[in-house]
Amino acid sequence: MTPRDAETVPVDPVRGADAAARRRSDGKAGVVVLVLLAVVAALLVVVETVGRGIAERNVADSIEQSLPEGVEGEVEVEIRGVSALWQAMTGSMDEMVATAPDLDVYGVPVDVTVTAYGVPLAEGGTLERGEAEASVDGAAVDEIAAAQGIPGGLELGEGTVAYDGEITFLGLPIGFSVTAEPEAAGDRVLLHPVAAEIDAAGGSIDASGLVDRILGGDPFPICVADRLPEGVDVSGIVVEPDLVTVRLEASGLPLAEETLATTGTCG
Repeated sequence: MTPRDAETVPVDPVRGADAAARRRSDGKAGVVVLVLLAVVAALLVVVETVGRGIAERNVADSIEQSLPEGVEGEVEVEIRGVSALWQAMTGSMDEMVATAPDLDVYGVPVDVTVTAYGVPLAEGGTLERGEAEASVDGAAVDEIAAAQGIPGGLELGEGTVAYDGEITFLGLPIGFSVTAEPEAAGDRVLLHPVAAEIDAAGGSIDASGLVDRILGGDPFPICVADRLPEGVDVSGIVVEPDLVTVRLEASGLPLAEETLATTGTCG
């Protein structure tokens, strides 16, 4: 045998074919696994989408059925977060938004958006935190004002409201009009007078001192507790010429039908 023959290594043709076959088999298996993963992922997306939609409709129906007496309207719910299914498995929804653009509250049309955080799924659970915005137009504001003893209604301005009143001075009824700035105060809105005009019976008496008395007096309270579920407070108010937007908040609120159906009281 020559040196050249000694350096030559014979190749087993059968073993080489087996290795190639295994490589092809492994490649096919990898493709199959990827396809299966894609199918599973697609199914999860479908289940998540359908499940989220069903959950949103069920929550909306539950809210509508739990509205306090005198309050009615259609509610839409959006469940936010990465996976509604995972949130459901943990027993709590991270964030939910409920909208009711045409809610009827004791005959007053109200546009309401509620954002809730840490919403328990178990009956009788406690809401971690909730925020809401409720907007009413000028006509609705007048209805609320009339229920609070302001028969002339409220005139809306940029950040102010104006209303008429009457006071007795020297045994005579004296009419006045007041411009006030509203302040959110829990279960009520306080109207702080910033300007006043007196109708002094045609000017026959000097009632100029009444202006100081009105401006220096206590703010006029408008109670809204009887229009809100008990435990919900007014946290902010924005007044525009044709619209009032009230911000509400609550924390640690038990989500039970009797809770949502029970409003506060105006004492």
